[in-house]
Amino acid sequence: MWLIIGLGNPGEEYAGTYHNAGFRALERIAARENVQIDEHCGPALISGKTILGGQSAVLVQPQTYMNKSGEVMALLFLRFDATAKDVIVVYDDLALPLGKIRVRQKGSAGGHNGIKSIVSALGSDEFLRIRIGIQPDRTIGGVRDFVLSPVAKIDRELMDQAEDIAAKAVVTLIAEGVEKAMSQYNGLDLRDTQSRPG
Repeated sequence: MWLIIGLGNPGEEYAGTYHNAGFRALERIAARENVQIDEHCGPALISGKTILGGQSAVLVQPQTYMNKSGEVMALLFLRFDATAKDVIVVYDDLALPLGKIRVRQKGSAGGHNGIKSIVSALGSDEFLRIRIGIQPDRTIGGVRDFVLSPVAKIDRELMDQAEDIAAKAVVTLIAEGVEKAMSQYNGLDLRDTQSRPG
């Protein structure tokens, strides 16, 4: 059973922010698979079981705030008899340019509080992740203010495309493995195609 965990902050005021890219990527998967992420499992909302890439999966949106995302893990592992190797975390990353995504097998939190919390809860940084770049090619103010601000109109198209690619990358990761997903998605730069017609 795969646990696909999208990171974000609960509440309508955060729904359109950069920090909620993980939530939105999962909502795209849910819409495609015709499932709802509306069942409670401790401090998380989960979907019913669905099939992604030919395997069973559950979509998870922690309802803690971002910096406590790891608090959902223990109950999920208990309920689904899962371990860290069954986890894929989808989240925003300010260290990556807007328009890029990165599939990774493991690694440090890189300053991301949601990932720090999950690493702490698991006692390991060895879990699959899909990072959605949110760093625009302009100067931003404070990090916290930026990530919690609504996605700017100028960034919306790239964010939409990146979230869509991240949703597809989840399926590739499950169906074809991490090496294939990395080779397929890590070299993509959506900024290269944005100005082209069609």
